[in-house]
Amino acid sequence: MDQAPMNVLIVESRRELAALWRRHLERMGARVWLACDQQTATDLLHEVPFRIIVLDLVLPEGSPLAIADFASYRQPGCQVIVVTNTSFFSDGSIFNHCANACAFLPSATPPADLAAMVEHYGQATQG
Repeated sequence: MDQAPMNVLIVESRRELAALWRRHLERMGARVWLACDQQTATDLLHEVPFRIIVLDLVLPEGSPLAIADFASYRQPGCQVIVVTNTSFFSDGSIFNHCANACAFLPSATPPADLAAMVEHYGQATQG
């Protein structure tokens, strides 16, 4: 990873899963913020420049696609790794609905693999 820590936002309502992902990302040197709903995520997007967002498509409060859309407006260089535990968008159509999506993964992806994806796409978006 580069000298400056990568800022990563995890938007996930299952706190245990978010914490697991956070630990793996922090081990690779990332600075990680957690949000469990749309309001918290958009508040953070106003305050912190993120390189990557790990975004669960299933949130009990708010719209994940609205978060991705706001991120694309507020932070055009930020990429979104979409995760889900459903088969919705499994045909790849998420890339038609989310212009800043760079990857689409099942929520059950091993945390080390997710961290590798974050590192890869985070380095690719670095100025």
